Amino acid sequence: MRSRRYCEDDPPPRRLLIREAAALTVRLYRAFGRLGERGDPEGPPLMVIPGFFASDRSTLGLQRALAKEGYRVSGWGLGWNLGARADTLDRMVVQLDRFCRGRPATLVGWSLGGIYAREVAKVRPDLVARVVSLGSPFAGDPRANNVWRLYELVSRHPVDKPPLNVDLGAKPPVPTIALWSRRDGIVAPACARGFEGQRDRHVELDCSHMGFATSRRAFRRIAAILRDD
Repeated sequence: MRSRRYCEDDPPPRRLLIREAAALTVRLYRAFGRLGERGDPEGPPLMVIPGFFASDRSTLGLQRALAKEGYRVSGWGLGWNLGARADTLDRMVVQLDRFCRGRPATLVGWSLGGIYAREVAKVRPDLVARVVSLGSPFAGDPRANNVWRLYELVSRHPVDKPPLNVDLGAKPPVPTIALWSRRDGIVAPACARGFEGQRDRHVELDCSHMGFATSRRAFRRIAAILRDD
């Protein structure tokens, strides 16, 4: 008989998934405001990469919070993240190189954005100081989440066969921190936590999947983790 705590390798249960919509809806006001670079022009560069079916507006609250920590912060500048395309990493490298201005940047990637961040760090480690993934399913079964069917519908490719030559579980050659949550209603915690050899550190947060990019409490934890790293 299955215990009340579900297996962390499985897609999260429906009760957690239902809470995700509420977590996003009550914080929609954080998506309003100016887009573009913000924070100290001389601060260390930091790029926030949105998750699947999200854009820079979806992470605007997190961008503002990290800018207040002294970083020079930018979104990814590529519009809506509608799944991997053959040129996704190339386009990201162009954006990152333009933003960095010769200094390696911290990449903070939410969900699918964290997978992109890890892959960019593999192809251009000279542009990346470290990668912080937020609930990103870079390990385990690519279908151990509650959106893989939607992903395949929108992206038009199987979730386990992206149009990119990548090894998702391989660790990038830069420091990596995987942030994950047992309250995540989208991604299996084990997939976001990863395994030894796939990331340098992992830290558990107490937030929903949407909360990684919208919760003020999560922002404070993410900022503290960056300061202590």
